[in-house]
Amino acid sequence: MESFDLSAYGISVNRVLRNPAPSALYEEAIRHEPGTSISDTGALLAYSGEKTGRSPKDKRVVKNSESEENIWWGDVNYPLDLDSFHTNYERAIDYLNLCPTLYVIDAFAGWDPDCRIKVRVICSRPYHALFMHNMLIRPTDAELETFGEPEYVIFNAGTFPANRYTTGMTSKTSVDLCIEEGKIVILGTEYAGEMKKGVFTVMNYLMPARDILSMHCSATADRDTGRSSVLFGLSGTGKTTLSADPKRYLIGDDEHCWSDNGIFNIEGGCYAKAIYLSLEREPEIFQALRFGAVLENVVYDEAHHHVDFDDTTITQNTRGAYPIEFMPSAKIPCIAEHPSDVIFLTCDAFGVLPPVSKLTPEQAMYHFISGYTAKVAGTEVGVTEPQTTFSPCFGGPFLVWHPGKYADLLASKIQKHNANVWLVNTGWNGGPPGVGERISLPHTRAIIDGIHSGALANAKTQKDPVFGFEIVTECPNVPSEMLIPRNTWKDPAAYDKTAAKLATSFNKNFEKYADGVSKAVLDAAPKV
Repeated sequence: MESFDLSAYGISVNRVLRNPAPSALYEEAIRHEPGTSISDTGALLAYSGEKTGRSPKDKRVVKNSESEENIWWGDVNYPLDLDSFHTNYERAIDYLNLCPTLYVIDAFAGWDPDCRIKVRVICSRPYHALFMHNMLIRPTDAELETFGEPEYVIFNAGTFPANRYTTGMTSKTSVDLCIEEGKIVILGTEYAGEMKKGVFTVMNYLMPARDILSMHCSATADRDTGRSSVLFGLSGTGKTTLSADPKRYLIGDDEHCWSDNGIFNIEGGCYAKAIYLSLEREPEIFQALRFGAVLENVVYDEAHHHVDFDDTTITQNTRGAYPIEFMPSAKIPCIAEHPSDVIFLTCDAFGVLPPVSKLTPEQAMYHFISGYTAKVAGTEVGVTEPQTTFSPCFGGPFLVWHPGKYADLLASKIQKHNANVWLVNTGWNGGPPGVGERISLPHTRAIIDGIHSGALANAKTQKDPVFGFEIVTECPNVPSEMLIPRNTWKDPAAYDKTAAKLATSFNKNFEKYADGVSKAVLDAAPKV
């Protein structure tokens, strides 16, 4: 394979492999990355070192006059001056020039040809190259031949730290986006997900500027009508699991856009949580983790190379990345008709929210901007009882515009295409952990099936006195006694107290968005 020329970026490495085949990347990883191995199912076992998750507090966006007024500055988009960005860029280039081999992945983001962008990844680890080969949309040989210049380039020098004395740095990790120069620079973290979410951040800037809604959601489509469904939710709420539905086409598991043409996946692969994965519970995902897939930070039996998905010694954030065509239900190209249903998934560990409720357009905007789920006690040091988590638009760390921009786009598209909006709780019923029980996956699947079949569209409902939404009180294959949460608690007074506490948390969180929404949306808030 002829070495690819990167001299335009000031890189003079003699051995640069462009879009090598997965098998070639396996060879490179086994030869050059200590600790890398192959599972008994053929997946590449890779390790990201010290960082086993994203570093959202180390994300930086260059403050530039061309884009400055469009960006939601603050904790999510921390400003970086151009001089500091160039310092980090030069640091990345200096490191990459010291590497004996570099890997380039040229590919696309966005399945709609009218919206896709060309992305180039330059990295030093074969694992990172295979990861992005899976996560971006792979070009054909003909498309690669005429690929030309990319719109955005990721310079992954994550093995090398940032200089913490550089203005704007707070640690040795920095993930910097310069919109105007079309560059993302990664220093001080080898976690592959930073590249994936860097591309998503770019799309979260570019698409809303064209009145296209970018969404942190999974999506499926009806095999007969083509109408789609989108499922929003934070990590652990079931986005990926519930999208792996053999009865429907899979459009994608994590990142989509909603345009005037319908919806399309941004990515060419899936990135599934692997903790407690089993063939019985999630057969499609389990079987997708074969040759060509990447398994991150998992523990395996060295004698047989069998992965123990229940072992969280390294991290609870074990994950698998695989091309979307590894899913038997995948629809290629990953595009679909406008959604008939918009589903907000939340894992309510307090046991307050009903398994399924229907939202008005105003409630939809309120809950979309809120982006609620809960941390379960014991999952983090110091967390002894459930804790509320709010992430605007169910994807706060990746937003670039103010959340109101995305909420307005969602509301207009829901109205235009007459989509139903649902809030589905995949968390606890009958009380918090230790008192109540986690809503079972079969029951949640039955609720999603009821939404998709239309059975819940005209089902009986009961208005929740605190949250105001309509609780669905009957659903095929779900016991009716579990659908009204207050009735599942042994102590109704304790439920009322907990519901009031959760409602207060909602209202307190929403204070920061109150100036940017209508009175109708404010009126959709819970009543305490």
